[in-house]
Amino acid sequence: MAPPPEIAIPSTSVSEDVGSKPYTLYNITLRLPLRSFVVQKRYSDFAKLHNTLVQQVGVPPPEPLPGKHWLKSTVRSPDLARDRQIALEKYLRTIAETPDRRWRDTSAWRAFLNLPSASTTSSAVSAAGMVRPAATGAADPQTWLDMYRELKQHLNEARQCLSRRDAASDTGNSKAAAEAGAAAGRVLLKAGTTVTSLSDGLRKIQESNRLGEGELRRRRDLVSNARMERDALEKLSTTLFIASSSGSHPRGSPTVNTAAAEKATSFRSARPATGRVLGAPLPETAQTRELDNEGVLQLQKREMAAQDEAVDKLADIIRRQKAMGIQIKNEVDAQSEMLAALDSDVDRVNDKLGVARNRIKKL
Repeated sequence: MAPPPEIAIPSTSVSEDVGSKPYTLYNITLRLPLRSFVVQKRYSDFAKLHNTLVQQVGVPPPEPLPGKHWLKSTVRSPDLARDRQIALEKYLRTIAETPDRRWRDTSAWRAFLNLPSASTTSSAVSAAGMVRPAATGAADPQTWLDMYRELKQHLNEARQCLSRRDAASDTGNSKAAAEAGAAAGRVLLKAGTTVTSLSDGLRKIQESNRLGEGELRRRRDLVSNARMERDALEKLSTTLFIASSSGSHPRGSPTVNTAAAEKATSFRSARPATGRVLGAPLPETAQTRELDNEGVLQLQKREMAAQDEAVDKLADIIRRQKAMGIQIKNEVDAQSEMLAALDSDVDRVNDKLGVARNRIKKL
């Protein structure tokens, strides 16, 4: 029996349907053993689910549904939206984690979370339109960022799995190396699905005009870099797996071609250990040790782009400081002119006072 999905409501969003009153959407994140996706529901959908569960099971769920507020709106009250978000997440998690499966086994629960029913295959469920891809949730800008952060976690986890596999291979622990390689493959599969969902979500966001062109361009660059990083890790995983498989022979097995083996050995000794042809031996780092030529090139491009962006930001700061300096100089010049005029007025008043004193003495 498949384990229950991990359910969370990390964020909310406000609907932007033209011609209808805005309402709050709760972004429900579900993590299954092989994939993750997001569904968006409003409070009325939760109320319908609760009533249907009571009708189908006969008793209400163990966690009560938060009540509706008739005087305040979650669109205009962030505190109310946050409290309801926490209460709805607790409502779903209690149903998903309770030992009593009566509410989880209902068709209303699975339809609410867009889960396939137990009696249908995945293809039939897709044809019926019950399974909602992650791109639907990725069409929301905030949910898109949450999925991108999850993608970066997948890539980091895959990199750690590959490092553990290499360490186990160096120590001769083939079982641990195989387990780490399989774990890296599973994580890379999730990362590939998430990259596709993010690309589809960006296309839908562009169609709905919910983000500016500059932000869309930045997110496309993020997806492109993540895709290249994921492909580089997958290529590294496959290449090293094939190399380790072809290079491991049983002890005592005959040598097929001694000359070819000596040639291959001399060729490997002439090349760097990382498989990259460099102009001069450079110290490896934890970031470049697992990358091939293409991966290092892409890393260098990202570093150069980050440096260019930092230089542009520094140039903007310097321009602002220059403008502030010019304004300060102009202000100082104006104050100096005012002080000079004040000194001139003081001198003129003193002269007049002197004339007045002389006249008083004569009188």
